[in-house]
Amino acid sequence: MPKFLLERWHGMHMRLAVLLCLALCVILTVYNWMLGLAGLAATVALALFVSRAERAFRADLKAYLETIQYRVKKAGDDVLATLPIGVALYSDSRKVEWANPAFGRLVERDRVIGEALEELLPVGDGVDWTRSGTHELAFHDRVYELTVHSEERMVLLADVTELCRLKKRYRDQRPVFAIIHLDNLDEVTQGMSEQQRGMLLSTVTAALTEWAGAHDLYLRRFASDKFFAVLNEAILSKLEQTRFDILDIVRELHVGNKIPITLSIGVAAEEESLAKLGQLAQSTLDIVLGRGGDQAAVRRGERIVFYGGKTNAVEKRTRVRARVISHALRDLILESENVLIMGHRCADMDAVGAAIGVLKMVQAAGREGYIVLDEVNPAIERLMDEVAKHEALHRSFVSPDEALDLAASWSLLVVVDTHRPSMVMAPELLEAVSRVVVIDHHRRGEEFVDHPVLIYMEPYASSTCELVTELLQYQSEKLTMDRLEASALLAGIVVDTRSFSMRTGARTFEAASFLRRHGADPAFVQHLLKEDPELYHKRVEIIKNAQILPGNIALCTCRTNDRYAQLVMSQAADELLSLRGVQASFVVNDKGDGTVHISARSLGDINVQVIMEKLGGGGHLTSAAAQLKNTTLDEAVERLKQAIRETVAEEGGNGS
Repeated sequence: MPKFLLERWHGMHMRLAVLLCLALCVILTVYNWMLGLAGLAATVALALFVSRAERAFRADLKAYLETIQYRVKKAGDDVLATLPIGVALYSDSRKVEWANPAFGRLVERDRVIGEALEELLPVGDGVDWTRSGTHELAFHDRVYELTVHSEERMVLLADVTELCRLKKRYRDQRPVFAIIHLDNLDEVTQGMSEQQRGMLLSTVTAALTEWAGAHDLYLRRFASDKFFAVLNEAILSKLEQTRFDILDIVRELHVGNKIPITLSIGVAAEEESLAKLGQLAQSTLDIVLGRGGDQAAVRRGERIVFYGGKTNAVEKRTRVRARVISHALRDLILESENVLIMGHRCADMDAVGAAIGVLKMVQAAGREGYIVLDEVNPAIERLMDEVAKHEALHRSFVSPDEALDLAASWSLLVVVDTHRPSMVMAPELLEAVSRVVVIDHHRRGEEFVDHPVLIYMEPYASSTCELVTELLQYQSEKLTMDRLEASALLAGIVVDTRSFSMRTGARTFEAASFLRRHGADPAFVQHLLKEDPELYHKRVEIIKNAQILPGNIALCTCRTNDRYAQLVMSQAADELLSLRGVQASFVVNDKGDGTVHISARSLGDINVQVIMEKLGGGGHLTSAAAQLKNTTLDEAVERLKQAIRETVAEEGGNGS
């Protein structure tokens, strides 16, 4: 019997009771020896009874414990034998020492004792047997969950195939909302008769309806140029595999229209709230339209994946939007204490020219305006030399620190030629000023300025200077510009269009004509754009090392930590396009600190924006860039080549 139970029988209380009985017997003997003898006899009898009762209890307890032990052992054996989860104990050499029947059934082996776990389970190098943890395995067309208990040297194996199927079914059935927008319906149908317009809309609607029926989408039209679609994750996955081929189908429709009609699709998924899902679908469509349309975007949480984007944005033929934005911007300026104007880091002619144009709007409204500039680089060196001679204009340029001191609660910040907070001249200004206006001609990316009060983004425009010039036309009729101010805007257009040879439309020449009438001097522009001989030699050295990849793609690599390396890279990428047969160019520079910059250019057949987005960058269809952190030059080149191959394969071999 256990010691603690013996203490229950023969503890101090029993000893005290016996001593008390003996003491009573002695006392009785003093008075009457007969009573004392009887008491002693009674005490001995009681002791014998207690002893027999203790032996009987011990026997009953032993029988009870043996019964319980047998039942527990039998229940444990039965549970382990019938448990659907496989249990196995293994040795230090990871050989099975014991396993229940379920383990053998799950691994489909009759004999598992003595076998190595690596031979029974296809774990490869994915399982660390020295650490406890759970792993997922797939074999015999089933999915299993392997749990390792390293201290006990025990593994549990469970068949979770049905659970995985249930999870997949849940994921596949989650709702997805999509909004489809006809990008250029007004432009395509301009000049058409009502009959032709109706025929075109019917043809497009029929194509969309057939596509929706083929993929089991619920499609409804809620405006002349908008459709709403409801689908699920499984259908969305199939659409992504086809890369939203409806974009190509609609683009190739021709019903008396000379301009191809294009679609923009905003898709939102992985959101529990249906109201939030609808809002995300609309915001995703806004991003697609900001990138020029003719593409689809799928948003899952914070991640957005783009499909399509094979064409340049179609130039808008209406000036209504420019007039409305111009008046709205003027109202914001009038409501402001002062206006700060900021471009991107390593400012170019387009950013500085656009900033000067916005400054003219501020001055025309009678408010104080300041252009934020941190340093002068060779791209704007000649322009800034001329600005230094222009006393009134030179006073309007301030450093980022001075701009922070000027920022007030009612200041207005105008960001030009970029919409990415990480690229602006002084990111801290975005936090210091509550009202921000964005004017940009780049395709919209995932990163964007938070809560701007006004956005004017037109990817069809050749440059931000072109957009600002159009806004200037709707300011005060008394607006005047001198030669330097007008020439700075024209220089920005000339640089971004490569002397009116790329991304130019009728509006580009109209803007240039307006600037020419207001004092812009083409000869002076050429003076501003003259480059430094040293930079020219650096650019030539980069181009000398060019190699031509399959698909007429030029690739150059260089290693320099020069402060103007990025400028030279972009110029070299531009110049490579002038070589015979080259359709796209990439210049890769290793700065030596684990950072690699890539500048990309194309003539339009290859979408360098998509390629750069695969590497974390962005830009235009014909002009883009990326920056890779913590990598080497060779690794960056290999990643670039892989992104090029993927893009060419995804877009059917044309690279676009």
